[in-house]
Amino acid sequence: AEPITIEAGHAGETAFPCESVSAEVRCYTPVQLAKAYGWNQFKDRGKGETVVIVDAYQSPTLLQDVALEDTTFGLPAPHLTIIAPQGLPPFDSLNGDMVGWSGEITLDVESVHAYAPAARIVLDLAKSDQWTDMQAAIKYAVDDNLGGVISMSFGEPECWVASLAAAEHRLFQQAVSEGITLAAASGDTGAGEPSCTSLSLALSVSLPASDPDVTGVGGTNLFLTEGGAWVGETAWMDGYGESGGGFSSLYRTPSYQQTLGLPSRSVPDVAYDAGVNGGILIAWGESGNGPGLFYIDGGTSAGAPAWAAIAAVADQIAGHRLGLLNPELYALGESQDYGSYFHDITIGNNIIEGMGYYATTGYDVVTGWGTPQLGSLIPALAANLGGTAAGRQS
Repeated sequence: AEPITIEAGHAGETAFPCESVSAEVRCYTPVQLAKAYGWNQFKDRGKGETVVIVDAYQSPTLLQDVALEDTTFGLPAPHLTIIAPQGLPPFDSLNGDMVGWSGEITLDVESVHAYAPAARIVLDLAKSDQWTDMQAAIKYAVDDNLGGVISMSFGEPECWVASLAAAEHRLFQQAVSEGITLAAASGDTGAGEPSCTSLSLALSVSLPASDPDVTGVGGTNLFLTEGGAWVGETAWMDGYGESGGGFSSLYRTPSYQQTLGLPSRSVPDVAYDAGVNGGILIAWGESGNGPGLFYIDGGTSAGAPAWAAIAAVADQIAGHRLGLLNPELYALGESQDYGSYFHDITIGNNIIEGMGYYATTGYDVVTGWGTPQLGSLIPALAANLGGTAAGRQS
């Protein structure tokens, strides 16, 4: 999943023009997002925890970009380790695929670091974005037990990779049995994914988000005051993309979804700010426009690292790994206190080419249970999850 970017401004500006609520395309700083979702209620966020980010290729300017992001927004230097278990091809700035992934890497690392600045980050790079190479990178992270949380901001339609799904599911089962939390983006093309023939769109969800051992993250358009106070959210659909979601053709309904009467495994489970109009500001030097520039970035690719950071902070509060979050997320969603744990997104849809679904009260396959109210949600996850694989589908 490549990030969608719009040039926002240069380093050194006291405020970016897009921060104005009247801007044609709005943006948010990490400080504003921390206030909006309640991150700033926790100290030393992520201390003692490790988040593994799986991406492809590389971002040659990453270290400079992260340093610029940190200086601009008052963040500490990261605890960042970069590995490439399969080796990496030379970076080609004329290769659009590689450049796109450099932006994805930058978004993922800067997002995790902004939300959980005390956490260790391991950037685990696959040698290409072929599914087998991505799967090999995930396997390395699981086999070597690199961290308690794995973030995956990529996906393919289920029918494209169905032959590889069983091996991947076994890998995810292994991860969950080790107490690892898995988070993945639900996709940026609404309820439609390229069909098996690639000639049209069809109702579909994508892997790895649709695997029942993964927390699939959808997207919203977030509205804040200029001070960062939460105003409201709608399902992500802003002309740059829309929240992926729907029903799996590979996996039956897992136990944690059965009380909802769903016909099969459905995604997303939860959501986060994904709008490019109202996206996060990132420093990205490999865009082709030169160093020192910031961009507005979005997509459900921005939500997966955010939820990975949530898991890391919850692990920190609990004092142990929590593993699969979904059973507790659904228990909280169906509780009487649902409104204190999530922002329920009831406006919008993920319809594309006449296919899709509407956001509704409670759970829906556009934004899941909604976006987090972290002051209540993180303590609840930490208190109620024992770090086992309970509730997952075998």
